Amino acid sequence: MDWHQLWEIVSTPDNVPIVALLFLVPFFAWLAWQQARANDQLIAQLEADPKLAKTAHRKAFPWKPGWPKEIQTWPYLMRVEFLAAIIVTVILIVWSITLNAPLEEPANPNLTMNPAKAPWYFLGLQEMLVYFDPWMAGVVFPTLIIVGLMAIPYIDTNPLGAGYYTINQRKHAIGAFCFGFFVLWITMIFIGTFIRGPSWMWFWPGQTWDPTRQIYETNRDLPDIFGITSMNGKMIFGAFAMALYFAVAGAFIHWLMTRTEFNRKIQKRMSLIQYLTVQFFLTTMLLLPIKFIIRRPPFRIKYIWITPWFNI
Repeated sequence: MDWHQLWEIVSTPDNVPIVALLFLVPFFAWLAWQQARANDQLIAQLEADPKLAKTAHRKAFPWKPGWPKEIQTWPYLMRVEFLAAIIVTVILIVWSITLNAPLEEPANPNLTMNPAKAPWYFLGLQEMLVYFDPWMAGVVFPTLIIVGLMAIPYIDTNPLGAGYYTINQRKHAIGAFCFGFFVLWITMIFIGTFIRGPSWMWFWPGQTWDPTRQIYETNRDLPDIFGITSMNGKMIFGAFAMALYFAVAGAFIHWLMTRTEFNRKIQKRMSLIQYLTVQFFLTTMLLLPIKFIIRRPPFRIKYIWITPWFNI
């Protein structure tokens, strides 16, 4: 086990933000969960005591006697923001002095890096190239990410949870965010940084990054398993497989959205376009972990749907 090499990877100046991210993201997620849990307990207390609830300053915001009904921007908010700006400035100054900039010699087309990795904030997209066609991973999915983020204000019909932390009132939104951010983004960055070695091969932490390593594994497409060899047959079979996937995944998401009375109320507020948009984006998000599983042993399935224009 080459732990010395692992330390070299972790201590590389370009990877320091990722190492910090692996600690800071869980910490702030835990901190937000603590505040949301405290608010949910207070909301349950107000719902159980109508007399106490009538004294609340706002019906949608948890409040109890003894709390200030209004908090001034000055000095409370400005003081915290000023201290945060000073702390971040000090950290960046110390960081820039103690760590060298991750710059290397001028690019040489005759001597390429192995592995050649994108900046850490693009490693998630580079890792997606393993599981999807370059057109899908490099163009279609990044576009869907941007469009999906833009569509959130128009498809989120839940009026609760604005301005305060809560889990019970925002289960679907928080669940979708955690799945997209932690599973589909942070995990892909971690894999691209610490797992992918020379020739973009899979090396577990502690394994030596051997550039001469050879892996003799046969990748296959889903139609090949069923003996389908013609292009038309692969197109039809793949289209049927994707339609079956979207039907099953859509039914599962519909069950999640309607299994409680609170969820059913939120779902009823949606128009047909909003509902179909949510279904499309959530079922598309599920494709990445599914492709991750079937791309690894023992399945080794590269593509599900083969066409002359794109592959999925």
